[in-house]
Amino acid sequence: MTLLIIAIVTGLVIWALRLMDRALVSQEFSLMLAGFLVASAAAAMVGVYFLMSDYMVYMHQGEFLPQEQYPSGFIVLDEQMASEQLLDSDLITLDLADLPR
Repeated sequence: MTLLIIAIVTGLVIWALRLMDRALVSQEFSLMLAGFLVASAAAAMVGVYFLMSDYMVYMHQGEFLPQEQYPSGFIVLDEQMASEQLLDSDLITLDLADLPR
């Protein structure tokens, strides 16, 4: 995946440089603008790649936390079971009678 993104970004940068070179030779503003836009697309693609790679690492690390804390995968909100099982944790149980109406 990384090699594909590097190849695409390299192609975009080469294309942008060719457009800007043609713009200098023919003195056309539209080619210079097109080269700038292509170069901006390449930079944005690299930025999105880095943001998404950090996000995917974050999501992969957080994937196993609920299973480690609660073996069944469910949080028990029953008052009797919660007082026995979740005594040491920071979770707070609420009674429906205590909620404001």
